[in-house]
Amino acid sequence: MISIFLKEINEFLDSLIAYVVIGVFLVGIGLLMWVFPDTNVLDYGYASMEPVFSLGPYVFMFLIPAITMKSFAEEKRNGTLELLYTLPFREIDVIMGKFLAGYFLVLFSVLPTLVYYFSLFQLGNPAGNLDTPGIMGSYIGLLLLGGVFTAVGILSSALTGNQIVSFILSAFLCFLLYAGFDSLAGINIWADWSYLISELGIMAHYSSMSKGLIDLVDLAYFIGAIAIVLMFTKLILGLKK
Repeated sequence: MISIFLKEINEFLDSLIAYVVIGVFLVGIGLLMWVFPDTNVLDYGYASMEPVFSLGPYVFMFLIPAITMKSFAEEKRNGTLELLYTLPFREIDVIMGKFLAGYFLVLFSVLPTLVYYFSLFQLGNPAGNLDTPGIMGSYIGLLLLGGVFTAVGILSSALTGNQIVSFILSAFLCFLLYAGFDSLAGINIWADWSYLISELGIMAHYSSMSKGLIDLVDLAYFIGAIAIVLMFTKLILGLKK
């Protein structure tokens, strides 16, 4: 698993797309937080990282599929997936190696946004007048969300040998899991089922954590979602052998 992890990291960082994707993500978040009039914190009048955490999931819907789209699709296109199976790796080792590599790159992309936190810490009046526990809880929620999206990206890449199709499918599934259930729950015909349908989606659990509320139910939801998606990936690869 470690060798797969290191191989994926090296391949991604050796390509220009890695730096383009991470750069676009950081510039996009920076513009949303400091420049655009509807979201920048300078117009808010108080120190808050709410734009990062409210809009971050939608940015992730494009960032993470771009990171994961080549995971299995590239192996299939080059005919190296079969070679991996001949090496002394279990199928789950290959999947976990690729998942952890993709997730590491997501963490690597998010890490520079801590600069925004320290900037706001100094901009507060007085300095340090910032809801630090709430922000840390929001970061945990964002990273757990990133884990689910990474697993979805790995699954999408396992479903097709085309990277572009993998990207589009992953972005669609991420949107569906994040906002789809909440939108579906808003339809009046569901009546008493609306709350349950909403709870099946990511948004309900992420919204709770983005307020700084760390609940075991929400943690279990994210971890369980990652595990289920990765199990589906294993099933898909098993069927395609």
